[in-house]
Amino acid sequence: MFDLHRLRLLRELKHRGTLAAVAAALSYSPSSVSQQLSQLESEVGVRLLEPVGRRVRLTPQAEILVAHTEAVMERLERAEADIATSLTDLTGTLRVAAFQTAALTLVPAMLGLLREAHPRLRVHVTQMEPERALLALQARDFDLVVAEEYPGHPTPRPAGLEQEHLLDDPLRLALPVPPAAVGRGPTAALRALAGRPWVMEPEGSAARHWATTLCRDAGFEPDVRFESTDLLLHLRLAEEGHAAAFLPDLVWNGRPPTVALRRLPRGRGTRTILTAVRRGGGRHPAVEACRDALRQAAGG
Repeated sequence: MFDLHRLRLLRELKHRGTLAAVAAALSYSPSSVSQQLSQLESEVGVRLLEPVGRRVRLTPQAEILVAHTEAVMERLERAEADIATSLTDLTGTLRVAAFQTAALTLVPAMLGLLREAHPRLRVHVTQMEPERALLALQARDFDLVVAEEYPGHPTPRPAGLEQEHLLDDPLRLALPVPPAAVGRGPTAALRALAGRPWVMEPEGSAARHWATTLCRDAGFEPDVRFESTDLLLHLRLAEEGHAAAFLPDLVWNGRPPTVALRRLPRGRGTRTILTAVRRGGGRHPAVEACRDALRQAAGG
């Protein structure tokens, strides 16, 4: 019989890539992880790891073992879900990751609904961008992720994840100048800001790719002088007239806008927000309760 703890370490190595990353995620030392995997090799009787430079990679036999480990863990999660379903109240810890705008707007309302309906359920929330959060969801660091997509730039989804649509959040052009200084139409307003400084999310992000493409389609290369994942900083720079920005409606959280806004060219101004849940392991009541609360928070 193989040791389940060591099998989980091998699975973690598959998803996290390095012994150091596994050790950091599980609060072990790299040497301890290495020793445990060496013992697993002895149990299995075949080589599971092979060196590649300063790193290691899984052998074909290790990949087979990880696939079976995934099935075992899914079965155990199904048992956990069945036990939770048998209880009259939800307990334990639910781990949720959400990007900034959703964390500021949807998550507080979600927490209020869950606190009222399930006071013994502990909800742990981490603000994290979707690209990282979805990988962490696959590694079972989270139970639920609130993610986003930009028009024409779908976020890559690791295999084994389910997703559910929550709402469409319009994106608009935030003007750093008086509205009279730009044209009336969406494209004219965008082109009028061609010579202005811009604030955008960092290079490599889906948001930056979408925003840059939108400007290029309007006939100019944006002068990006400010880079940040913090949309509140984007808003502040636009309010002070330092930069043009693209802002989602959720950033106002029901309050009146504090900057002049213009619609974007047709087909460019909607961002889809999704929830992504781990596939397999059954329907855990706490995850379902959280998704229900998110739907209510989103007005669904």
